[in-house]
Amino acid sequence: MTSLPACSDKKLGLSIDLDICVGCQACVTSCKEWNTGGYSAPLSDHDPYGADPSGAWLNRVHSYEVSAPGWDRTLHFPRSCLHCETPDCVTVCPTGASYKRVEDGIVLVNPDTCIGCKLCSWACPYGAREYDHDDGVMKKCTLCVDRIYNDTIPEEDRVPACVRACPTGARAFGDFADPESAVSRAAEERGGFDLLAEFGYRPVNTYLPPRRGPVAQAQPHQPGHPATARPGSEVPALPKPATAEGKGRLDTLFAWVDRALTR
Repeated sequence: MTSLPACSDKKLGLSIDLDICVGCQACVTSCKEWNTGGYSAPLSDHDPYGADPSGAWLNRVHSYEVSAPGWDRTLHFPRSCLHCETPDCVTVCPTGASYKRVEDGIVLVNPDTCIGCKLCSWACPYGAREYDHDDGVMKKCTLCVDRIYNDTIPEEDRVPACVRACPTGARAFGDFADPESAVSRAAEERGGFDLLAEFGYRPVNTYLPPRRGPVAQAQPHQPGHPATARPGSEVPALPKPATAEGKGRLDTLFAWVDRALTR
């Protein structure tokens, strides 16, 4: 079994703003395109237009109609690996192929030692592991580790492909171990929350909840930085996440997320 590092020097991850994600699938297709020729490539696709299509997608967006008293909207919910601080997908791996990097906290899979047993996919409560039928190994979001440290590409491109492609700035990339980073500040100011926090896996990726009231307008997109509401958009301030006792205005949202991901 694979052991976890005591701590990581950084906590690289994504901040995802559910208020301004429009469900355009740009993050999904850019992830697919990059990882078809990038790290641990190619991703398999079989019979894409037939009766039984199959293939590996490392990033997905689900759309739901959400209703609450005085609040109805379509909510687009992106889902990929959350690069948890204490991931069971790593500790159950019998070969050590799944591992968490001490230098930046990114969870990766070594395709040379992965045997495709799928134990990691059973252990992951977020459904973030994908089996590649061509290679016979498990694959997952890598935070585009082959981009973010690549000094041969322009600096503005040294972010995950999904972040670079997002037209509304709903996705941001940064170091959550740095309280002054843009993603950390956004999480603090907007009441960012962990997905299924009660499981105790301590995901690094953070979701920014949708605002109640008028939908925020995104500022012109700046790759790697979270979008915020324009001055004068009259968007009400967000409450903090619900307390341990289950009180708070976001209870309905959290309960819905739990139900959606356990279908």
